[in-house]
Amino acid sequence: MSDPLAHVNLVSPVGRVIARVTAWLRNGGRREDAPVSLRMRAPDEPRPPVPAAYMPLFTYLDRRYATTVVLTFEQIEALLGFPPPSAAFTDPEWWTGRAGANDRHTAAWTAANRRATPRLTARVVAFERLP
Repeated sequence: MSDPLAHVNLVSPVGRVIARVTAWLRNGGRREDAPVSLRMRAPDEPRPPVPAAYMPLFTYLDRRYATTVVLTFEQIEALLGFPPPSAAFTDPEWWTGRAGANDRHTAAWTAANRRATPRLTARVVAFERLP
């Protein structure tokens, strides 16, 4: 098989660009001269044990610098995309109880290193950063 670049003047700037693009295409889109540290790889950071439905709340709380984040029930519903269960509006234990098999929702704030303190009559929850 003949060399497809035989007719290209590899000394000219355009010829050098054509040669580099051709080499890049042959190599599957990877540069051989790129340092290994610049190549993309999967992040080593483990995902927190938060149910997918509550991940938006975890992300919001985790990315806040404030020591205390106060959210209304409406704001929490907007973050989640669905209303929390009825127990969240009537039972403070839903917010303050220990995470068990049936209440994995608490992982949303415990994984963000926060403690939830609900004020049900005001329809707000304060998420305080733990020391």
